[in-house]
Amino acid sequence: MRSADIKRDTAETQIELSLNLDGKGESELNIPCGFLTHMLTLFARHSGFDLNVKAKGDTFVDDHHLAEDLGICLGKAFKEALGDMKGITRYGFMLLPMDEALIETAVDISGRPYLSYKLDIPTEKVGTFDTELIEEFFISFVRNADITLHIISKDGKNSHHIIEGAFKAVARTLRRAVEIDERFANEIPSTKGVL
Repeated sequence: MRSADIKRDTAETQIELSLNLDGKGESELNIPCGFLTHMLTLFARHSGFDLNVKAKGDTFVDDHHLAEDLGICLGKAFKEALGDMKGITRYGFMLLPMDEALIETAVDISGRPYLSYKLDIPTEKVGTFDTELIEEFFISFVRNADITLHIISKDGKNSHHIIEGAFKAVARTLRRAVEIDERFANEIPSTKGVL
């Protein structure tokens, strides 16, 4: 079973996160931000990963530290759960419609952290949540997961739909990339022999 448990305890946040890449898309989330809870519930379901999170944070300031540190923890858990990465497909992509929104994502589990973030989110907030924090979450995730990730909004007018589409698309992209290719189950998917 490819899984990991991560704890992060700072002056700003306290997070316990467990991730199982070979799960059923189940989640148990205790996060003091309804919007992030909604997005990570969708992420778990569409990735097929089991995700459990207990989080506290200085949300009396805003949701910045919480979003950033959740991205850090999820990225670390993802990298640890992958282990030696033998047999993984490595690449994944998705073109996902979410009502009027259309989101394109692509990933390379490369060992090289890079985020190309081109989500055109028309509003500064969804409810009380600052939409600029979506980029902060994904930056933290990518840096700690050591992956290359592209997220592009091709169409969309509703901020909630665009962000929800992005989380679903990233989830399904990662799901494809971590699948085991039985033909090469004992091989690292790189001519270098290492990722």
